[in-house]
Amino acid sequence: MRFDLTSLNLVLAIADTRSITRGAEREHLALAAASKRLSDLEARFGVPLFDRRARGVEPTEAGRALVRHVRSLQASLHALESEVVEFAHGVKGHLRIAANAGAISECLPRDLAAFSQAHPQIRISLEDQTSAEVQAAVAEGRADVGIFVPPLLDNRLDSRVYRHGALAAMVPAGHVLARRKAVRFEALLDHDIVGLHHGAAAHELMRAEAEGQGRPLKARLQVRGFDAIAQLVEAGLGVAVMPAAVAQRFAQIFRVKVLALNEPWAQRSYLLAVRQQDVLPTVVQRFVDALCPAPSLPEPTLSRRPQTGGTQP
Repeated sequence: MRFDLTSLNLVLAIADTRSITRGAEREHLALAAASKRLSDLEARFGVPLFDRRARGVEPTEAGRALVRHVRSLQASLHALESEVVEFAHGVKGHLRIAANAGAISECLPRDLAAFSQAHPQIRISLEDQTSAEVQAAVAEGRADVGIFVPPLLDNRLDSRVYRHGALAAMVPAGHVLARRKAVRFEALLDHDIVGLHHGAAAHELMRAEAEGQGRPLKARLQVRGFDAIAQLVEAGLGVAVMPAAVAQRFAQIFRVKVLALNEPWAQRSYLLAVRQQDVLPTVVQRFVDALCPAPSLPEPTLSRRPQTGGTQP
């Protein structure tokens, strides 16, 4: 079954605008031509791609599946174009990395610097996303490599452990908890919490733990960036939980106290993942080998995670 990019881009435009008319306009097609292309696609697949309603159209289950694959295809084509063009400028590859805030703040910069020094002709792009967003970006082809904290949510990914880390508590220097060396999470729940935005791994973990204890999480202030959290804690606006290594660095700059967090879930791992494929692109394989050397696993590809037919909770 063969498809042309114009028809596939039209499907994406219709899904985005929820309108065949606006989708046709976005792709610079006459409405009659757009309708014909959509009808031809539906006839070829044998299923409707959109439900026609009075206020517009809505993708069917088949339509949503097609849209997901079209987005992945567009990302791959964009990466292909970018990488080929860069060869004209002496660049020998482009590596797109998505990572969560903890990895970027705690362990990734030094490894990126070492890899860049060893491979100066490989251009690296890095994007800060939540752990769930990182996995989606890799699975859909918008990133080559993802670094995040568990759980692993997508069975289209191959993963291995990259680094281990720990979470710690941070309180203002004069806080009632500042006299302690360690603290349980339940003690933090008595105070306002300064944390990252909704969706960030640390925030979701704290929310789940608070719910498990039957207590509210007083997340009064939510920001993007651990430096902002440290400044707000110093100002006495709440307490926080963040990667221990990051917290210790801020303790040298701000008037805050770092406490060990005595909880099993405070010990965590960072995973490195790529999309499942038989052979990794050379640039990606070099990066994986540099960050996660694993001679016990089959080379040159990552070990494949068993298909389960669903996602991990």
